[in-house]
Amino acid sequence: MILYKTAQGPVVEHDGRWFTLPGMGWDELVNLDDLAAVLRSRLASATPLPGPPAGVRSPLAPIGSQEVWAAGVTYHRSRTARMDESQKGGGSDFYDRVYHADRPELFFKASPHRVAGPGQPIHRRRDSRWVVPEPELTLAVTRSGKIIGYTIGNDVSCRDIEGENPLYLPQAKVFDRCVGLGPGLLVSEGPLPDETQIRLEIRRGGEMLFTGATTAGKMRKKPPQLVEYLFREDSFPSGCLLLTGTGVVPPDDFTLESGDEVIITIDPIGTLVNPVD
Repeated sequence: MILYKTAQGPVVEHDGRWFTLPGMGWDELVNLDDLAAVLRSRLASATPLPGPPAGVRSPLAPIGSQEVWAAGVTYHRSRTARMDESQKGGGSDFYDRVYHADRPELFFKASPHRVAGPGQPIHRRRDSRWVVPEPELTLAVTRSGKIIGYTIGNDVSCRDIEGENPLYLPQAKVFDRCVGLGPGLLVSEGPLPDETQIRLEIRRGGEMLFTGATTAGKMRKKPPQLVEYLFREDSFPSGCLLLTGTGVVPPDDFTLESGDEVIITIDPIGTLVNPVD
């Protein structure tokens, strides 16, 4: 089941059929530990729509009042990239140690107003010369710490700012429209298969500029471990969204430019497309 947030309210796609969920708000839905079971029960007696509702063509970001957090250095490719970018700042060894440690790197990424939805532009910091997208499987987690679904995240990152000094990480990661989320929330009672592919495409002027892919199984620190650490001494009254790190990094001579288009696909969630402002 895919749960979409639209201007008209939540919409569910299940087995090629479409349903609305009258009377249920987004924050209520994404904090149901048994969301999949609740939806199955509701849909069993609901009348499907004749086709996809208009709002699904331009869904909103799948977020209500939730905070967005992120995990870093969970893939080997991310580890090597971060070590390379941080050599001059003296922080390269930090990333290798984090990659091999039990404790993950976790950091605040965005409040809801800093999130770009499907089709909305992501932002390049004007004081950064090296801005990249990072395609990430993103967890939807209830206030009790239960993973109830998955969406796609685009963790926009300023690699020169982070590489200059690890203490600049908040400035490299947190700014207006610093993350894209969508298009919908895959509601699931179990983990995604290890072979689930995460694909990144970057287009400029209609031409393919970069493409790369990884799989969820290459993640060294697994989603339950990341969530367990995040919830150890922190509370999330509205639940949260947690980006799980990237295994696809464009080459070191690449930076996003205005007018670029970032396309991230994770089957069976869908495809998230964001232009760059």
